[in-house]
Amino acid sequence: MAHTGFSFYRPCRQLAPYVRHYWVLKEEQTMNALTFPVGCPMLLFHKKSPCYIPELNRFQDRLTVSGQVNFPAHLHSKGDLEMIAVVFRPHAIGLFLGMPASLLYNLEVSGRDIGNKGLEELAEKVFLCADERGCISIIEQWLLSQAAADLPDRGLTALNLRRTETAINAILANPSASVSELSSATCLCNKQFGRIFNDLVGMNPKEYAQIVRFHKVLSIIQEGGSSNEEWGAMAYRCGYSDQSHFIREFKRFSGHTPASFPHAEASYSDLFTEPA
Repeated sequence: MAHTGFSFYRPCRQLAPYVRHYWVLKEEQTMNALTFPVGCPMLLFHKKSPCYIPELNRFQDRLTVSGQVNFPAHLHSKGDLEMIAVVFRPHAIGLFLGMPASLLYNLEVSGRDIGNKGLEELAEKVFLCADERGCISIIEQWLLSQAAADLPDRGLTALNLRRTETAINAILANPSASVSELSSATCLCNKQFGRIFNDLVGMNPKEYAQIVRFHKVLSIIQEGGSSNEEWGAMAYRCGYSDQSHFIREFKRFSGHTPASFPHAEASYSDLFTEPA
């Protein structure tokens, strides 16, 4: 969704490898925002009224864990909205929740349903804190404590995080890279690579690459490139096999064809744009 009206915060140095940023949205007016698969899982804290998601036919929980999704959705609010989001690196949420990210695929679940008492205690502290920056500080303290936890397989976990980060960077640079190329870059066989990637990222490498391609298109639209570029040329530039492939995947992730897409209102790429 468009970033206008949001406040962004950068993570501390120790958390930067795992957290992209935090954002805060406060809205007193009615809101109906179109959102896309962003390629990054999130923790959401609703300090006031939660949002309604018509595609899922339910309200978000005050503490929501949002996994990787492959569909667009709307966020409805009648006002009285104060929402804090932790936007993780694509492969990092499992380190803090102690669970495979694959269990969150295409889901938004209540943070109270995953059996993490520490996360529930964190939410209560955030809900009681009246200061925006103070909330971010409380969240960071908890994330730092989780990152420093003594895990039995910490060495292997760290190695797999580095391997997956290597693969993600390769996909960001070239979404058309094959699974064999990605597994070779991580020094793993295809089967091992696919399993580790899915556990940490929450979807398979091919599907994640599709989301990356979609965000490459959004970033071009965001920069005004679509007005001077034919759809076929854009498809080639972003790694699609042809224009029909481009249109089909774009509609899957946005709910619109490229021609009907509401560019001015919804062209923000959360994956390729770092907030100021």
